[in-house]
Amino acid sequence: MKPIIEYTDFRKFMRDFYEEKKLRHAFSWREFSKSAGFSSSSYMKVVCDGKSKLSKVGVERTGQAMGLVGFEMDYFRAMVKFGQEETDAKKKAAFEEMRAIAKMHKVRVINSDLFDFYESWQNPTLRELAPMMPGATPGELAKKCCNEISAEEVKNSLNFLAKNDFLKKIGDNTFEQTAKSIVGNPESTQLALRDMHREMAGLAAASLDLPRSERNFTGVTMGVSKDSYERIVKVMNDCLRQVVAIANEDTNIDQVYRMNLQLFPLTHSVKENDDV
Repeated sequence: MKPIIEYTDFRKFMRDFYEEKKLRHAFSWREFSKSAGFSSSSYMKVVCDGKSKLSKVGVERTGQAMGLVGFEMDYFRAMVKFGQEETDAKKKAAFEEMRAIAKMHKVRVINSDLFDFYESWQNPTLRELAPMMPGATPGELAKKCCNEISAEEVKNSLNFLAKNDFLKKIGDNTFEQTAKSIVGNPESTQLALRDMHREMAGLAAASLDLPRSERNFTGVTMGVSKDSYERIVKVMNDCLRQVVAIANEDTNIDQVYRMNLQLFPLTHSVKENDDV
């Protein structure tokens, strides 16, 4: 079983613990639940399936049942908070707590660099722009960005991208991408991606002032059912894959664009009962 620091999803960690114990001897969900002091024989499975939460007392009992001590128990507490908090602000605080515990023990949280990557529009933009302008100084790169960014911010972003292998430095102020696309672990990047979507939505609104020859906005307001919603999402995902394929085939790129595909509700379902 992997070290606890390599997890960001406490339910996956608990399930992997259960599966490993089961391989070694006859270990059941009943035994797991009983060892953690729960009267329900299936409670641990219900938690791992995401159908119930762990209370503060439950976190302590579960950690003890899994033999967690010291910083591992601290990390587990923070990981449960990250998985169960309702607001983005509290989730972010819990994730930072996880990273602080890992750093203190000279261990890196898996995919935490992706969390940092998606926290600002600057990183993905410069990851695309810098390879287009070999030898360009941070100041020159900053001037090419449509949104305000300082030379110092560009320098810091490039250092981060190179340090975490999003870019490879091959010469003086010259970079190349280490891969065409970035694949992240949704467990650790979902929160940062939401922040990026908010930020990119704001940048999209500002771009409405650009000439129509430089930007494209289309939209439709429509009534849909749950089934239609799922079908539309699939069409949007297929469209995005085709767009990415076109971009990856391009050998003559000279500009960085962002494409948002957005589908969101403007009303609640008319089938839901209103509170009286």
